[in-house]
Amino acid sequence: MAAKILMPKPTCTSVNHVGDKKLTIPHSFGQVSLSKKSAVFASAQPSLSSVISCDEVSPPAAASFAKISPSTSSDIPLARLWREIQGCNNWEKLVEPLHPLLRQEIIRYGEFVTACYKAFDLDPNSKRFLSCKYGKKSMLNRVGMQNSGYEVTKYIYATPDVTIPIQNGASCGRWIGYVAVSDDETVKRIGRRDIVITFRGTVTNHEWVANFMSSLTPARLDPHDPRLDVKVESGFLSLYTSDESDEKFGLGSCREQLLSEVSRLLSNYKGEEISISMAGHSMGSSLALLLAYDISELGLNKINPNGDIIPLTVFSFGGPRVGNAGFKERCEELGVKVLRIVNVNDPITKLPGVFLNENFRVLGGRYEFPWSCSCYAHVGVELVLDFFNMQNPSCVHDLEAYISSLLMKCPKRSSSDHEGDNSGDFPVDNFLDRARDLILSAQNFNMLPLRIALTNMINLVHSQRTELLINENIYIWMNSLALYMLF
Repeated sequence: MAAKILMPKPTCTSVNHVGDKKLTIPHSFGQVSLSKKSAVFASAQPSLSSVISCDEVSPPAAASFAKISPSTSSDIPLARLWREIQGCNNWEKLVEPLHPLLRQEIIRYGEFVTACYKAFDLDPNSKRFLSCKYGKKSMLNRVGMQNSGYEVTKYIYATPDVTIPIQNGASCGRWIGYVAVSDDETVKRIGRRDIVITFRGTVTNHEWVANFMSSLTPARLDPHDPRLDVKVESGFLSLYTSDESDEKFGLGSCREQLLSEVSRLLSNYKGEEISISMAGHSMGSSLALLLAYDISELGLNKINPNGDIIPLTVFSFGGPRVGNAGFKERCEELGVKVLRIVNVNDPITKLPGVFLNENFRVLGGRYEFPWSCSCYAHVGVELVLDFFNMQNPSCVHDLEAYISSLLMKCPKRSSSDHEGDNSGDFPVDNFLDRARDLILSAQNFNMLPLRIALTNMINLVHSQRTELLINENIYIWMNSLALYMLF
């Protein structure tokens, strides 16, 4: 069972997220050959210094700080505890109650993802439309993160392999995130050289369509072992692996760009203590998890033949399920650490696999259903938040609302508050009560995100009505949209 903790409800910010060429990559053990939302943000957030000023401070979380009293645990330097904070012990005793240092790091990585939205150019008249507004050297400064202590080294672009025409033309690479590395001063403070890779959520029409491609397909990311039992959502895999091979000067796939840059940075900082931290929101968290699995499966994070590895950690904000139980088990076997920050009222975290998921694979804890290999499953440890706004229900999936919730006072609810709660993955009674309240106050809805989703789908249907009627994928997309509306 994933660890859970319920956080108090904050006031949500008014934010809406709309959401065979070969590449050879060198690494320390040879080479790997690879086959070839509009967002409006609120005002600046509170200072991270408020993260540690909680009324209740959690007790020591691991043996490395067992002798430190709870009253002084917030003063422990991150450089001493960074491995525990990155999940080396699966965040045991750090999640419930939430440790101040872990809270601080979650918010810090969340702000790196927020930078993706702030820097993304949504002006159709701009020369940088659907790309980053700023250059790599100035991007963090321009979005208000001049004191982050990181330097951006590469921008990442993704090209979904969508064959059905959409109103705004052919699919092409769009800016999806960036890679950054900690500077020398930050290394002293956090105890290691940290490589950060962040991804934004869904914005373009092609990304919307890719999200609705919810069928499972073998990942096949290991060139030496296809592992057909390891399956992931086809739309996320398309975003991660598709390239512009049809174009003379087309972009390589998101995967090729990332593996090449990670390999380069690992080579540059060889011999140093290194961590690789991936963070993403919504669809971006899916790409972050695919990258973490890919790096580990290829062995790029192996320090030496003795099995020592560079820690891989994923901070997922409002992320959907990515793969099946085979994918989950393989990630755990490889040591990929995933901390899922989830709002209990966020419907995206219930998709895909609203019904066929990790909670519907085994009967009575003994008998496995025959369809279990086709069930989606979440990966990692879950940190559950609880926030909602009757006047702005769309905030349940908003990244800054997630961060605001984490900035609230330390939670005072204990695990005993949830005894007897067998709601599993979906708190039905709680959700139905809130859904009823929403319906009764429908005149106050801010339905922009849902309207945008529906508009995208309607435009898709009108753009190629005949082809859509004979394309089996449309039924999957429509089913996914219906589930989104219901849940």
